[in-house]
Amino acid sequence: MQTGYVYHDDYLKHDTGLHPENGGRLTAIMDGLKESPYFNRLIQIEPVPAKADQIHYIHTYDLIGTVSDFSASLMQLDPDTPTCSRSYEVALLAAGGVILAVDAVMDGMDSVFALVRPPGHHAEPDRSMGFCLFNNIAIAARHAQKKGLEKVLIVDWDVHHGNGTQEAFYKDSSVMYFSIHQSPHYPGTGSVDETGEGDGSGYNINVPLRSGAGDSDYLYVFNEILAPAARKFKPDIILVSAGQDGHRDDPLAGMNLTSEGFGQMTGVVRSLADELCGGKLVLALEGGYNYDALSESVIMIFRALMGECDDISETETRTGVWTEMEAKVEAVMETRAGAGMGIGAEAGTGPVSDHTRQVVERVKELHSGGKIL
Repeated sequence: MQTGYVYHDDYLKHDTGLHPENGGRLTAIMDGLKESPYFNRLIQIEPVPAKADQIHYIHTYDLIGTVSDFSASLMQLDPDTPTCSRSYEVALLAAGGVILAVDAVMDGMDSVFALVRPPGHHAEPDRSMGFCLFNNIAIAARHAQKKGLEKVLIVDWDVHHGNGTQEAFYKDSSVMYFSIHQSPHYPGTGSVDETGEGDGSGYNINVPLRSGAGDSDYLYVFNEILAPAARKFKPDIILVSAGQDGHRDDPLAGMNLTSEGFGQMTGVVRSLADELCGGKLVLALEGGYNYDALSESVIMIFRALMGECDDISETETRTGVWTEMEAKVEAVMETRAGAGMGIGAEAGTGPVSDHTRQVVERVKELHSGGKIL
């Protein structure tokens, strides 16, 4: 199974100082990944900057100019979104990295995880916000369509609702946006009642969960809502806003996901991609602010992308982060082996909260008999 990753050291040059979204996130990911037994099986894709016209797939030229000007002036785009002199060019490189990831899977690679920053899913067509300058995943969705794919499914499991992505496609039936997120929480959008407008009515699916939801809740939602919706929509490619800030150790949220849980979700999405769109699957990094949790979760995601049950030689060197993870990873492997959807339905065993079940029923009620469910 051919799996790629996008990375460039220039992503560290978006210098945000002591801000939670800083270059240390990517350094932790790459350090952990290089110490894992999987790193030498991955194919690196070196990004190139997106052009302004490509950013304009989603954003106004006024916003593009604002990001450039504010970066040159070292000004904050909003109270949460600082810039430095290199921020504009790094933001172009981030968007370009996800664009190249789409190109790679369209050219035959099985899946690609774009390890980029700054993140993107809060950036609205005319506004940067929430640590995000340009909306990388939305730009990549439009790029896929301009390359000839018609229907795009975006799965957003970042703990925060992707208000920018929702706004970009809210009236568009060619892009289905699915978000599972903590609520109430920043940015305050993402109600189950936000289902799309006009041609996009029914193609926007929000599943807001209370603080404390964990692996079982997320897998329940994926099996009850995401999988049937994806099968009815029949996407030509699946893109994932992969924020790992729903991890139980993350300082900026209150969810209870484990590193293994992110592998479970990846397995479901990967199985859907294999079933529905020839395996075309791209993930783009969004949030995740505890370095250890982020690194472990990304390793689990890559393991799922490469085939969860692939044998790993006992003679391979396992040090650092991998040594600390090995026992629990292998325990989860045993639990998941042979599950119905790759990493599937048997994983994440445990109680599903009454609140999660109620939200799922409300989503089904809103969408039942419609275009998606």
